[in-house]
Parts: sequence; C-alpha cells; structure tokens
Amino acid sequence: MQDRAFINAFCATFPGAEVSQPFGPEHDCWKVAGKIFAIIGQAGDGVSVKTDHVDTARLLIETGRALRAPYLHASWARIPFGVIADEELRERIASSYRLIRAGLPKKVQAALG
Repeated sequence: MQDRAFINAFCATFPGAEVSQPFGPEHDCWKVAGKIFAIIGQAGDGVSVKTDHVDTARLLIETGRALRAPYLHASWARIPFGVIADEELRERIASSYRLIRAGLPKKVQAALG
C-alpha cells in the first residue's frame, strides 16, 4: 500500500539518505548530503521526485501519472499515491536519488559508499 510509511521505508534504504522536516512536522523531506530527492507533503497523499528533464515531468503530468510539484522546479513531479504501480514508484524515487547523488562532488559521493 502506497502511503507515507511505504515511501519513508523505501527512502531510508539509500546510502546517506536522511529525513528532515524543514517545512514543518507534516512534511517528510528526504535528502542525500543535504540535497532533496523526495518530499512527502502535508496532505501525505503523494511524493514529489526529481526527473531527468523538464520534458519527462511534463510527460508524466500530461499522461495523468503525476501532477505539477508545487514550489519546485519544472523537472520535479508529484506522484499521487495509487496512480502508478509500486515498482514504478520505487524506480521514480530511485532515479531521483541517483540524479541528486550524481550532482554531488565526487568526494561526497565516494563517502556515501
């Protein structure tokens, strides 16, 4: 079942992943080396993730598989729970993590394991 606990348990498996609540206790913000890769908002009914390109996010939105992620760059998409299969949701989160991690300095990446 896709919910806050499902996302939090999965995000916790990534090397160096940490959760914080910089926007208040109702938001779970997953980061690697201080950079956000997934956010569960106040409503707790979906997760925002970074995509590889603005066009990827736009395609997800146009096909009804995601919504515009509020307050985030256009390359981010908000995926409501239950809209896509668990496996695809996990892959979207993993892809977001990989994108953010790849943008970190090499020394920081190496320290993550």
